[in-house]
Amino acid sequence: MAMTNMKGEMRERSDRSREAGMDKDGDERGRRGGFHRKKVCRFCSDQDFLLDYKDVRMMQSFVTEHGKIVPRRISGNCAYHQRKLTTSIKRARNLALVGYVSMGS
Repeated sequence: MAMTNMKGEMRERSDRSREAGMDKDGDERGRRGGFHRKKVCRFCSDQDFLLDYKDVRMMQSFVTEHGKIVPRRISGNCAYHQRKLTTSIKRARNLALVGYVSMGS
């Protein structure tokens, strides 16, 4: 009788932890860290922040050290401005204002 009661308690505890979004260890599923802020498109929020292929410093902030364009899920841009940004970076690369790959290896 004691074993069945103990199994029932364990089952209840696991059900409660699943409802709260936790796994077996008591941690949240798949999340690391705590606070998460929604990313906002810089170009939509600030009208003074213009998208120009000749602005090398701004273009470099959206390109990794390996020369890849930063995806919108990381940069926080909206789809419209991410497409415009990609076109601008490719134009800047074509004019050799922004490199295709980084210097070094």
